[in-house]
Amino acid sequence: MRWWDIDAVLALEHEMFPDDAWSPGMFWSELAHARGPRATRRYVVAEDPAQNDRLVGYAGLAAVGGLGDVQTIAAARDQWGTGLGARLLTDLLGHATAFECTEVLLEVRVDNKRAQKLYERFGFEPIGFRRGYYQPGNIDALVMRLTDPGNPANPVQGTEIHHG
Repeated sequence: MRWWDIDAVLALEHEMFPDDAWSPGMFWSELAHARGPRATRRYVVAEDPAQNDRLVGYAGLAAVGGLGDVQTIAAARDQWGTGLGARLLTDLLGHATAFECTEVLLEVRVDNKRAQKLYERFGFEPIGFRRGYYQPGNIDALVMRLTDPGNPANPVQGTEIHHG
């Protein structure tokens, strides 16, 4: 993801997460940590060549001290069932390995069963809850952990993810 992707990412962010969408400043801040020799973040976007390179997904990972954290991941609704979410997650786990992470955490809404199933397919296991994590709706988050990101349970090949 590069700065010129932010407007398209924000449009998809507001479509997918209308109640708790990230602000432009949050994305700018994350991208500020994604460059240079001391980078601790990796953000990627997916574009659909069949749709004039329309941005159809994005994902981000933070990594510090051997611990990775999936910050965000989203696929446009018209991409559900195409494997895009799995390709984005596979790409993030590759970056977690490059960052030498020994485990990866993530939070997912307790009512987002679709995403939970994706993470479980990759070997993520539930380890706890964060009460009221998603605001303003006061929705709980399920915390999940993958202990060997270099060997996910269901790796997906053939990603068409754009790095920036």
